[in-house]
Amino acid sequence: MISGLPGVGKTSVAEIVAARTGSVHLSIDVVEESLLACGLPSGWQVGVAAYEAARAMAEQNLRLGHDVVVDAVNDSEPARRTWRTAASRTGAQVEFVHLMISDVHEHERRLEGRDRGLVHVGEPTWTDVQRRRADYAAWSDEFLEFDTAARTADEVADALVARLGAG
Repeated sequence: MISGLPGVGKTSVAEIVAARTGSVHLSIDVVEESLLACGLPSGWQVGVAAYEAARAMAEQNLRLGHDVVVDAVNDSEPARRTWRTAASRTGAQVEFVHLMISDVHEHERRLEGRDRGLVHVGEPTWTDVQRRRADYAAWSDEFLEFDTAARTADEVADALVARLGAG
């Protein structure tokens, strides 16, 4: 489970890890984009539905013996409980990874002009990210943390793949 604020590199790291390990990659933003494209109204309920849809897909793939890499902001206890539930239902282990950027100016720069091609989800503003940072719940789970100002997505992925191989 790769977590963190928008713009820290969650999807980049998740894609690299999934490609290197042959894992299934699930992105909450892509699921939410699909739900919004169907005409559902943007808001909290669609966000919850995206997490639950991704959880169901994760469980299905875990039962088939596939490793799953999920990327999501994952900023609340209910969101994190989603992944603990999937793990308990399937006998899998969840590894929480939190990405952050210690350099505030670099974080803001990464958001400027970012276009992931998500028409309905859209791109958050720096103000949106600051608001989410203020509301980001403290972790009750053990987690690995990487500063993506200090490491590239490839370097973080290397560290995660090495850890997964050791586990």
